[in-house]
Amino acid sequence: MSEPGALRMRLQGLFREVAKFGAVGAVGVLVDLGVFNLVRHFSDLPVVRASVIATVVAIVFNYLGFRYFTYRDRDKSSRAKELTLFLVFSLVGLVIQNGLLYAATYGFGWDSPLQSNFFKFFGIGVATLFRFWSYRTWVFRALPAKEAVQTAESFLEQAPRQAARRQPDRV
Repeated sequence: MSEPGALRMRLQGLFREVAKFGAVGAVGVLVDLGVFNLVRHFSDLPVVRASVIATVVAIVFNYLGFRYFTYRDRDKSSRAKELTLFLVFSLVGLVIQNGLLYAATYGFGWDSPLQSNFFKFFGIGVATLFRFWSYRTWVFRALPAKEAVQTAESFLEQAPRQAARRQPDRV
């Protein structure tokens, strides 16, 4: 396979991964915002506590979606390590997400339902950038063998063409 073909395959794979991550994440956002608004509506919990509860529910949902949909083809050999890393990076995302909501609510006094939802959503967006990078880099790692096979196949496909170019034409 040519280098442009290999690049195209990698970009298509990345696009599929981002689309699957986005699909799970979009449903996770709905879960997060839904639980957040239900907790705020039916309890007297402060905004950030309601948000933390909603974020934890969304984290559980997202783990299941990422493990069994987005990254189902990734290495499954060390589930305890995977889950530990997922929880650590999810906790960092929770702090980013709810830290922004905390700053808006208690730092600037923006506490109306619309403002709370806006900053909750904004925090989810910022934390999602961190989560995508950390999950794909550290938690749901690609199987090394798959990448090695693709590299080897690419090399084997190019080798006959390169050999043919090096040999002079015999008449």
